Amino acid sequence: MNVIHLKYPHQLAQQNEKQAYSLAIGFFDGVHKGHQAVIEAAKQKAQLLNIKSAVMTFDPHPSIVLGGRNEKVFYITPLAQKLDTLQKLGVDTVFVVNFTSDFAKLTPEQFIEYFLIDLNVQHVTAGFDFSFGAFGKGNMELLAQLSNGQFGVTIIEKQKDDEEKISSTRIRKALQDGEMEQVRTLMGRAFEVPGIVVHGDKRGRTMGFPTANVQAMEGCYIPATGVYAVKILVQNKWYDGVCNVGYKPTFKNPDEKKLSIEVHILNFDKNIYGEEVVVGWYKRIRSERKFNGIEALIEQIELDKEQAIAYFEQLR
Repeated sequence: MNVIHLKYPHQLAQQNEKQAYSLAIGFFDGVHKGHQAVIEAAKQKAQLLNIKSAVMTFDPHPSIVLGGRNEKVFYITPLAQKLDTLQKLGVDTVFVVNFTSDFAKLTPEQFIEYFLIDLNVQHVTAGFDFSFGAFGKGNMELLAQLSNGQFGVTIIEKQKDDEEKISSTRIRKALQDGEMEQVRTLMGRAFEVPGIVVHGDKRGRTMGFPTANVQAMEGCYIPATGVYAVKILVQNKWYDGVCNVGYKPTFKNPDEKKLSIEVHILNFDKNIYGEEVVVGWYKRIRSERKFNGIEALIEQIELDKEQAIAYFEQLR
């Protein structure tokens, strides 16, 4: 997959694109089922027209540049993860547009000229609610009107599940609540956090439950504290596991607020310090709580482990 970074106006002059594209356009945070419908439609149109498929996304999130949101927006998929997911979806090229204050001032007409026509885009696919240009004045209907026959336009209607629109906002709320089964349903895959195994306090080993202490890659969102059934990718193989996310209240001073991600990997006995791993989150088993001593904690961890085993047996 070819990744091309664009910044207005400096780097656009360097892009003398001869290749024609069928382009899916959007921010695509999470690359969830709704986004996948847009991307799949663009890929199908690329096949039909015998041209390359492409995705245009933006970095950083527009709200960081423009402000105006009361709540802090976190990324479901930081850029590196988003690119990895797009590669798995079989996209030929990704344009990553640097979202700056200058870029945000472009009129809809200027956006079309510089970022569609000049890049030899032959067809554009986006969701029904995609907006572009200064103050979001451009919408999909205007895009079709301004195409002047130079490119085709496909509008993907609202993608819904049994409840409502599939959206990044819903996924963020589910992540904050630890509702990982809902996240997996909306995304079409498990939520993943890449990281590296680092040394911890090694207390789990003395309790008979050795854990991999995972330091998440910077920018990744960590779900709500609690105990989860997870899978962990170690040396290109997925293993079932039980993960505790939290502050270890049974042992730690409540004033010491250092979040830890500790995974007890089932049927595994290797030294993996320094290994890059990926944690896939499947189901929240319970909330984190303080226990009256180590024996009570060990008893609960055994129950957590049994729940995780039973859960993954059901999935198989």
